[in-house]
Amino acid sequence: MADEAPRAAAVVTPWYPSRELPFRGSFVKAMVGATAPGCDSFVVYHCDPWVAPMDPCTTAAVEAANAELLLLAAHPVPTSGGADLLHFPVTTPRGQGYGAQALNHERQLRNALGGRPINASVVHAHVGLPSGWAALQNARDDARVFVTEHASFLDRILQDPEARELYDELLHRVTGFFAVGDRVTEVLSREFPHHAERILRIPNPISFDEPRNSTVKELGRWLYLGSMVKTKGVDWLVDAFAECYADDPTLSLTLVGDGPLRGPLTERVAELGLDEVVKLPGAIPHEQALELMREHDLLVHPSRYETFGMTIVEGVAAGMPVLATRCGGPEKTLAGIEEAAAELVKIEENTEHLSEGFRRLRHRFHAGTLDLPLAQKVLNARYGYEAVAETHYRFWFPTGERAGVLD
Repeated sequence: MADEAPRAAAVVTPWYPSRELPFRGSFVKAMVGATAPGCDSFVVYHCDPWVAPMDPCTTAAVEAANAELLLLAAHPVPTSGGADLLHFPVTTPRGQGYGAQALNHERQLRNALGGRPINASVVHAHVGLPSGWAALQNARDDARVFVTEHASFLDRILQDPEARELYDELLHRVTGFFAVGDRVTEVLSREFPHHAERILRIPNPISFDEPRNSTVKELGRWLYLGSMVKTKGVDWLVDAFAECYADDPTLSLTLVGDGPLRGPLTERVAELGLDEVVKLPGAIPHEQALELMREHDLLVHPSRYETFGMTIVEGVAAGMPVLATRCGGPEKTLAGIEEAAAELVKIEENTEHLSEGFRRLRHRFHAGTLDLPLAQKVLNARYGYEAVAETHYRFWFPTGERAGVLD
C-alpha cells in the first residue's frame, strides 16, 4: 500500500506580526498556530508591503534590486506551531491601485521563490487581494488554493476596476473561499452574486489554553486593544472613561495600540487630568497583549465597524467580561451567550452609550448574572484552535485522516 502523500501546506499573507508591527496579522499567526501541527510541512510567506514614494521611471529598477537582495537576505525562521516563516519586503509605490498591488505581489512572490511554484499541495492566502491572487498565480498546477477574506475595506478595494476584475477571476478559480464575518459576506454576495454560493465561513482561531491567575473581582481595570483610528471608536472611549472615573476614582484604563489618534488621545488624557490612571503604551507583541488581558478586568471594544471581532473572543478566553458596540462582529461571535459574558451597546455618536453600558454591565456583574465559564466553553467549541483546525483540514485534505465539522 502506497504511503499517504505528505500534508504540505503554505500560507501567503500581507499581514503577519513583525518587530515593527507586532499587532498586524496576529489572526494569521493564530491560524498558523492552530493548523501547522497537523501538517507534515508548513511555510508562511509574509509578503510585507513596503510603501514609499517612487518615480514611475525607477519603480521597475527598485523591484529588480529588491529581487536580487531578497534571494540573499530572506531565509526561513521558525514561527507559530512549528511552521517556517519567510518574511520579505514587497516594494510598493505610494498610491498604487489595489489591482496593481495584486499583480505586484504576484511578481515579487515569484521573485522570492526563484521562479519556482510554491512547493505545497495546499496554499491558503489571507485576503483575496493582493495575497489570494499572488498565491493563485504561484501555486503548483495540482495545488488546492484557498482564500480567507478579512479586509474591512473590501468595498473600497472593489471600486478599483482592475481589482474587481481580478477578484472575480479569483472567486472563479480558487478551490475554496472563506469569509470571517457577515459584513465581508454581504459585500461579496452583493458585488459578485454569481459567486455567492462559493463563499463559506471559517472563523479565526482563539486559544483557550492559558487561564488567568485569579478571577475578576471588580470591573476596575479597563483594557482596549487595537488601532488608534477613528473607526475603532477610541475617541469615544477616553471621554466615556472620564465620565465613569468621575463616579469611581478606583478605575483605570490601558489603551494598547498605535495609529494617528494616539497623539491626540494622549493630549486629551492630559487635558482631562487622567495621566495617572490612563496609560497608552503603544503597540506591543500579541503574546504580551494576551498577558495584559489576563491582568485586567474588563475589555472595552467601542468599534464603529468590525468584520469578526477576534479581540472580543480573546477577552472572554482570558476570563474578562466585555463591553462592546454592536458593530457587526461582536453580536455574531457572542451569539447565544451575550448575557453570559458581555454588554453590547448600539453605535451612537456620543459617549453616553459606553458609560451607561458600563454601569449596566457592572450592575449585572455584581448581581451574579454573568457566566464566564459557560461563555468560554461555548466559544472554545466555536473558535478554539482544535475546532478551527479540524475545519481547515476537512477542506485542505478531504481524503485524509482528519475530518472536521463545518458549523
